[in-house]
Parts: sequence; C-alpha cells; structure tokens
Amino acid sequence: MSKRLTIGLFGFGVVGQGLNDIISTKELNIEIKKIAIKHPDKERALPSHLFTNRPNDILNDPEINTVIELINDADAAYQIVTQALKSGKNVVSANKKMIAEHLDELVDLQEKYNSSLLYEGAVCGSIPIIRNLEEYYDNELLHSVSGIFNGSSNFILSKIANESLDYSDALKQAQDLGFAEKDPILDVGGYDAKYKLVIAAAHAYGVLVKPEKVLNIGIQNFSVADLHFAQEHQLKIKLVPTAKKLDDNELALFVIPKLVPKSDFLYNVENEYNAVLVKAAFADQQLFYGKGAGGHPTGSAVLSDVAALRYDYRYEYKKYHLDKNLELQNDHIIPVYIRYNQERLINGIHFEFIAEQHKSIELNYMLGGVKISKLITKKKEILEDGAFLAQAGALTEKFEKIKRLSLEKS
Repeated sequence: MSKRLTIGLFGFGVVGQGLNDIISTKELNIEIKKIAIKHPDKERALPSHLFTNRPNDILNDPEINTVIELINDADAAYQIVTQALKSGKNVVSANKKMIAEHLDELVDLQEKYNSSLLYEGAVCGSIPIIRNLEEYYDNELLHSVSGIFNGSSNFILSKIANESLDYSDALKQAQDLGFAEKDPILDVGGYDAKYKLVIAAAHAYGVLVKPEKVLNIGIQNFSVADLHFAQEHQLKIKLVPTAKKLDDNELALFVIPKLVPKSDFLYNVENEYNAVLVKAAFADQQLFYGKGAGGHPTGSAVLSDVAALRYDYRYEYKKYHLDKNLELQNDHIIPVYIRYNQERLINGIHFEFIAEQHKSIELNYMLGGVKISKLITKKKEILEDGAFLAQAGALTEKFEKIKRLSLEKS
C-alpha cells in the first residue's frame, strides 16, 4: 500500500503550475502543504495561505516528508536539496545543472541519511529515460546513449530548416513559447544538453563526471551556409549529446551538432521534441521519443517520481557501485565538418586526418578527424571565429574510408 506524501514545493513557474494541474486531477494520496516562491504578493490561482517566501517553512516542517524543487537557480537548489536530504526528507528535482555538478555528493548524502533523490524531470522532459537506464538496462552492455536532449535548440533548428525563419526569429519564438530562457546560451550553447548527458551517463555507465570536463559546442554560430550545405547532402543538423563506450576502461562524452542522414532515427525528430537513442549489445537500437519542454510534459515526469516515492523507490546506482574501472577519455577522434572564417583557426587545429577542404567566397569548410581534447582546447577560438562545427561521420564515402583507415591505425 502506498504511503501518504505531504509535499513542500519550491517554485511555481511553468513546471510547478503544470505539476499542480496534473495532481489536481488525480487521487494519489498526495497533499501540497506549502509552496515557496520569490514574490509572495504576486496574484496566484491558489489560496494565499499555501505560499511563503521563507524556505525554512518547508525545510523545518516535520509534517512535510517530501520536497519538490523546481526553481531555476542551481546554487539555491543545491542548498534546498542538500538540507532536505540531511533532514531525512525525500526529494524530487528537475534542476539538471545542480544535479550534474554535485551528483557524487548527492549520491553519498542519500546513502548517509537514508533519503531518496529522484530527478526524471531533469533529463528530456516527459521521456522516462533515467529509470529505464537504471532498471531496464541494469545488466545490459550499452554501446552508446545519444539523442536530442534539448527541446529549445531542436525547435530553433526545425523552424530554420522547415519554415525558412532567421535564427533570431526562431529563437524569439522559442522564448515566447517558454522553451528557451531570456538568456538562451544554456540551450543554444549546449550546456543544458551536457548536464543531461552527464546525468544519463551516470545511470547508463556508472561514471560520475564533472560537467566542465565534457566538451560542449552548440548552435550559436549556425548559419544559412551550414543549412544549405546540409540540404545539399540530404542531411539535417541536430544538436546531439553522445555517451559512447570505447572499451572496458574508457568512455567518451561530448555535445556538438551533428549532420544526420535520413537513415538515422533522429532525422525526423522536430520542434520541441526530444529523443534518446540507446544502442545495446543485446537489445540493439531503441528509441525513446517525447516532448522535452513545457509545463505538463515535464510535470508528468516529476509526478512519476513523486508517485514512485509513495512506494519508497530510490535509485540504486548499481553500475556506479559495481564498476569503478570506466573513465572519461577525451582523446577519442570525432569526424567533423568545420565551416570557418579565418584560415588561422584551421591551421591551429591538429587534424588526425583530413578528408576534404573547400575554399570559396561563399563557404570555407574542412572535413577531418579531430580529438575531443583538441576541440576543448580550441573551443574559445572556434566560437570567436564564428565557426560552426558538426559531427560528419556519415557524410561521404571518401570521408568514411579515410576515417576508418585512420581509426584503425590509432
């Protein structure tokens, strides 16, 4: 039988209100006792006695056994979550930045204080990927986990490709719809996708990696020239985070755009939808697909965690506890397309192999293989040049042949 949850909710924005909408339609033995918000004088749809601007009204209330954290401030979220766990309260969070940056400590706190932290809503909105990686694939050998993890950037790329919108107009639409923040760099710069990738990798491979060690290059320098290049080769451009097991001891993690062929499952994932592609030794390829943004889709993932807490569910982090040999490897070679402005940028990047170089008034680009570590070193220069970079492994027969020969030698 499920136990009764008395909830203290932090944040009543898009996701918080979406969660409340869903809870109000269900009989779940759940009560929201108090909601902490920044501006208590703001007019709300719920009775005023439910709201407070004092966090301790929730954290110090012994009747509240479950805390739901849905605020944007990662530092404040860290204080809320850690204090709640230390007091023995179970927690549900959707703050992917906070979780990714402090996951090692959060795992230890749950064990030390016998409390549970669940965060399905932090990764890919409505898609139930964390619990599947934790439970369904717990004994599976995973080759890779990749996909479209950020609905905002995917929405922007879709509008540009399908409706011929300018980048700025597509971004404004995403912001108006609540998919992108006023400062969109977390989305378009690939940071949001990186935080989600770090969390997913912890459950897929048992590796706890600090986000600053993971390459992320986003779509902020995307141009019409890149769109035309992709269309000429019957490809689409998607921002794709990738976790790839290289061998028994090494794992590659990176977030960069990708030139996606029609044969790829991700080719037809459009607008604010997310998709997670899992490649496994026994289950082969499986695709998880759903909305990655919006109050009700993300709220449904949060509610799933809340419902699981009624039965004392917790992540066991099985792969983390069983396998300590796997480590991040940034010397992995990625085949890339780089559209650039200044020749000195290309001269400064050490290509492990070069498949093609093109120079014209309209477009300068290079196809070649580059180590992740080199891209991390040159990231600032790439962005300052206005260059655009994308994975290009499926681009041409010539490229594939040279790539294979080079990788075999390495």
